[in-house]
Amino acid sequence: MSAEQAALGRFVDEQGAALQRFAWLLTRDPERAADLTQTVLLRLARRGVADLADPATYARRALVNEHRSQGRTTGARVRALARLGAGPHAPGPDPAHASGERDAIWRALAALSDRQRAAVVLRYYEDLPDERIGEVLGCRPATVRSLVARAMPVLREALRSPTSERTSRDRPR
Repeated sequence: MSAEQAALGRFVDEQGAALQRFAWLLTRDPERAADLTQTVLLRLARRGVADLADPATYARRALVNEHRSQGRTTGARVRALARLGAGPHAPGPDPAHASGERDAIWRALAALSDRQRAAVVLRYYEDLPDERIGEVLGCRPATVRSLVARAMPVLREALRSPTSERTSRDRPR
């Protein structure tokens, strides 16, 4: 085994599960997350990890970029199918993991753009500082703060419960 293969093996042992979880949070689909992670790890194997200063940041950025790229391709396919009159069928909630709160969070995250969703996941799930998130997304820390700031009202609105809306509307002013 070469030194490069050993370095890649160590990287996958240390970061593989975290990258898989991050990909799952981006896609919410275990199969797509596995494919996305595999694609990025294959790219890393070709490129090499030994000379990278921070392979984890490189891999996260590659995951975000690949997810966005696949989203553009998928969007084009969906639009083409719609023109042909054969739209995709969205699956319902997974009964094995059915949870009203979890479904609400996923619907709220789905309302965000890919970059906003990635910034929110990196900040609140991966607990990364703005500088690291900016490295992953390829932008400045101020842009990260802007992405998160624009995402939060969308998330709050999407997560607002119907009962709290009714209560505030029904209250006399």
